[in-house]
Formats: sequence, structure tokens, C-alpha cells
Amino acid sequence: MHESTFLILTALAAQPLHGYGVVQAVEELSAGDVKLRPGTLYGALDRLVEQHLIEVDREEVVDGRLRRYYRLNEAGAAALQTQAERLRRHATAADTQLSKRLGGALGFGTVIA
Repeated sequence: MHESTFLILTALAAQPLHGYGVVQAVEELSAGDVKLRPGTLYGALDRLVEQHLIEVDREEVVDGRLRRYYRLNEAGAAALQTQAERLRRHATAADTQLSKRLGGALGFGTVIA
């Protein structure tokens, strides 16, 4: 699962959001590291609907424009949970490997003869 997909699903986990709300939530969740462009976002939302991971919650007209709200469904919640567990395992493995680094175990400035 791509990082942007993971963050979109995460954004929709708490409540239904419209497209711009998803963009804002993803930026906040990623501490500004991920900024979705409209083409990327709507392509991803369409793909997630086709994969039955999210669904359209409702539509409303605001200022003459259609605003569509999306929500995470049960299959999407299960996929998100599986991916979150996978990422936790990978992060733990990375931490374990980093703690084994010779330089990390000895500290800065240590010279090995």
C-alpha cells in the first residue's frame, strides 16, 4: 500500500470527509510531509471506491459545486489495520537493526583499531 493511500484511509477512519478535508487531514497526519494534489487525490479516491475500501457517504451542493463525502467501510478499516500492523513490525525491525550498528553501540568518536 502506498503511503498516500495509507494516509487517505487513516484520514477517513474517524469520520467522513470531502476531498479538501482529506487533503487537509493527510497534511496534518503526515506533519506536512505529504501534500496531495487534486489529481492524485481524486484518482486515489476513485481507485479506493473501486476496491471497495471506501464508499461515498453523501453529496451536497455548496456554492453551486458538488461536494462528495467519503467514508471508510469495514473492508477499508481491516486493510488499514493490517497495514498499520505491518508498518509497526517494519519499524520495530528497523529500530532493532539500527541498535546493532557498531557506531551506535560504541558512540561517536570511538576509534576501532
